[in-house]
Amino acid sequence: MSGAASELTRWIAVRQCEGRTIEVIASDAERAALAERFALVSVDRLAATLTLSRDGEKVSAEGTLKAAIVQSCAVSGEDLPAEIDEKLVFLFVPAKGDFNSDEEVELDESDLDEIPYEGDRFDLGEAVAQSLALAIDPFATGPDADRVRREVGLDEPEKENPFAKLKGLDLN
Repeated sequence: MSGAASELTRWIAVRQCEGRTIEVIASDAERAALAERFALVSVDRLAATLTLSRDGEKVSAEGTLKAAIVQSCAVSGEDLPAEIDEKLVFLFVPAKGDFNSDEEVELDESDLDEIPYEGDRFDLGEAVAQSLALAIDPFATGPDADRVRREVGLDEPEKENPFAKLKGLDLN
């Protein structure tokens, strides 16, 4: 996770994790900021319930994310309400030393599920926010999408695509 401030910050101390259940419920201001961050019309509801367990300095968090969002249809731009109900599984681990951005890093498959933290706490809220972003369908379409496709000619394969001329260009 980046060092930038999150719209949904919930700092959790590692030493206080064992057997704890945490509810992350976004306030009106947090939901508005998340809607802006993820280019949504609105985030009407966002709540996650996670049970934490600790193994030394590693903390696992398992639970669910439930949200109600309104996004824009990918074709017509109309408001499109969506419900999100996702299972969440996080593993927070201590950050591994200094990171050099010029250095190539090999990741094991298990590393991809780990969220590094520095110090003695981690931001559970940002992990929930990023999970919301991953749950959003970037190609969601509404009931008017087919009509709009017909109106602009996207459903006519014989009609010349303005990008077709770029296909044959050698851009190297």
